[in-house]
Amino acid sequence: MAGKKSPWGGGSGNDGGGGDEPTGAQGGDKPKGPRNPWLPPGGNSEDGRRAPNIEDIFKSRGPEGPRRSGGGGPGGPNFRFPQRPGGKSWFPLAVAGIVIVGLLATSVHLVGPQQEGVVKTLGNYTRNMEPGLNFSLPFPIETVDIEDVEGVRSVRIPGNDNQAKLILTGDQNLVDLSYIVRWNIKDLANYKFRVVDPIETVNEAAEAGMRAAVAETELDETFSGQGRAAIELDVRERMQRTLDGYQAGVRVLGVEIEKADPPAQVVDAFRDVQVAEQNADAARNQARGYAQQVLAQAEGEAEAFDKVYAQYRLAPQVTRQRLYYETMERVLSQTDKTIVETNNVTPYLPLPEIRQRAQRSAPATVVTAPEGQ
Repeated sequence: MAGKKSPWGGGSGNDGGGGDEPTGAQGGDKPKGPRNPWLPPGGNSEDGRRAPNIEDIFKSRGPEGPRRSGGGGPGGPNFRFPQRPGGKSWFPLAVAGIVIVGLLATSVHLVGPQQEGVVKTLGNYTRNMEPGLNFSLPFPIETVDIEDVEGVRSVRIPGNDNQAKLILTGDQNLVDLSYIVRWNIKDLANYKFRVVDPIETVNEAAEAGMRAAVAETELDETFSGQGRAAIELDVRERMQRTLDGYQAGVRVLGVEIEKADPPAQVVDAFRDVQVAEQNADAARNQARGYAQQVLAQAEGEAEAFDKVYAQYRLAPQVTRQRLYYETMERVLSQTDKTIVETNNVTPYLPLPEIRQRAQRSAPATVVTAPEGQ
């Protein structure tokens, strides 16, 4: 291959340059050969083409997308905030405006007519906020909690309608009770800071008061309207005393018993007992009515006897004869016998049969209403 052109652009002679020069080397031109397929289109250091580097690989890649000459997107390297007329940036002014708006938003508070607020300075309670426009130091120096203190809140016990709440009565019976407690906030500061969980405290006080009140009441009274009203009032008073002792800041407005039933396991037997008690009450009432009737009749007869006795003392013989006639008339008025006092005298008329025929043949009296009525 001596004296011949090398396909890679270099000589192949062994005489230190005595070989033939490649075509195109004359006149000071650099030797040229075929393009290396592994090089990028940029070329190498000798003929304008160079090897790739890591910057060329990731130049048009990244989270901001392809980089374009003459600018870029908001996240690109060429993004800049708009400038003020003097050439300064708007960024400091924007940050200052956001800070000022935040301070004003946490310093001005509008409290509604049924609301109150509590102010905490560095986490410690300092004062209350009344309804209206109020001001405080900005967050986080002072924080404000606003609550509705006039609104009525309710607690249902038990919370699930299908859950049974069995309570022991004074006569050692069980009753299934469900009731509602209505309350509101009396002192917001105590409500917020005296107890850990005010709602749970109200639940516990209501259950304790209901069990204590029912334990002093018999089973029948818990089913009657008057007994329920007494239990509701008693529970309300007990709850208020307990919550005031805790300084919970809660006002109990009322207690309402929704359901008072026997336990589901014995409801059939309980109904049978109720039916038997109702029958017994009906029999007792009937007996009392009969006793009152007999007593009234006896008192009337005694009063009549007193009057007759007074007349008897004035005229004993006449009174005795009149009593005899009245008694015989009352006894013999319903008999069919005819009594003849004279001996050996036979009545020739069937007087009882004639009386019965006369009664059967007596025309019935018909009363007709006048026309137009």
